[in-house]
Amino acid sequence: MRVLVTRPLDDALEIQILLAARGHEVVVAPLLRVEFRHGAEIDLTGVQAILATSANGVRALARRTGRRDLPVFAVGPQTAQAARALGFNQVRSADGDAVALAQAVPSWTSPKAGPLLHAAGADAPGKLADALTASGFQVRSEILYDVIAVDELSANATAEIVANRIDAVLLFSPRSARAFVQRLNEAGLTEHATRMIAGCISQATASALAPLTMKEVRIAARPNQESLLNCLD
Repeated sequence: MRVLVTRPLDDALEIQILLAARGHEVVVAPLLRVEFRHGAEIDLTGVQAILATSANGVRALARRTGRRDLPVFAVGPQTAQAARALGFNQVRSADGDAVALAQAVPSWTSPKAGPLLHAAGADAPGKLADALTASGFQVRSEILYDVIAVDELSANATAEIVANRIDAVLLFSPRSARAFVQRLNEAGLTEHATRMIAGCISQATASALAPLTMKEVRIAARPNQESLLNCLD
């Protein structure tokens, strides 16, 4: 397949390597970009562990502290891998989404061990902190990065879509699905969606594609990158 990968650039380039190993061709077309926030070193005094709901959260935190001794409780395998690559050596993965992480944390530690720090983006919904607070944990959220929608599809992606050379598009969040719909609408390319398979990381992501008509919509068996890539097999 020829696959449109819509993730922010750093993530998209990693996925390009994984898809190439599976025999797919890739067109990298980020619909979102990440901007890390600058600021003072993050005070981690008394914090027992880091909550990481994205690889970008880990990357943003690593820019603001030299400490690597705290455990990282990651939402899934990709985020856990990013944490290990940055030098964190106590990493656990919930292998799912924020709901799975909220359910896993009480089995890993106790509120008595101290507060948790959530390395979050500006658009984080807050449900993880709410769920853990309800379980007795103290959660401190640090907004460390912003995710911004790009203004338009790249020229290369547009040309590939117009030529009907895109077989599938991978969408990792409802926000990226909405951005995909908006960019196609603005470029007058919605009719080309009928030739594409949409690989969606969740039902909410698939629902955000409305009112586009896709050739097929496939939803990952689990809300993680590996399962999403498996949708193309």
